[in-house]
Amino acid sequence: QVQLVESGGGVVQAGGSLRLSCAASGDTFNIYTMRWFRQAPGKEREFVARISWSDLRTNYADSVKGRFTISRANAKITVYLQMNSLKPEDTAVYYCAADVRFSTYWGQGTQVTVSS
Repeated sequence: QVQLVESGGGVVQAGGSLRLSCAASGDTFNIYTMRWFRQAPGKEREFVARISWSDLRTNYADSVKGRFTISRANAKITVYLQMNSLKPEDTAVYYCAADVRFSTYWGQGTQVTVSS
């Protein structure tokens, strides 16, 4: 079992920045990838960013490339999502996910609201 706790959400004006954190605990030695997703009201959950636990390779959705950065703090088993140049369309609940063999664990989500 892996437990995930997100934090760092809030309300920010367009053009501003936020940094989300996702702290993992439990069987973290089995994690091989961590990802961020988001879900806006009335829309499906969508992929935002991914980081490989072994080689730190990253991938991003086209909608956030060049604005968002995913990173990892090894010692604390924490993954971050630095979000710059935020837009109103980035408003959503942001979730982190940890991939282990045969399963994916999810956090409870953190709300990000970008005002115009």
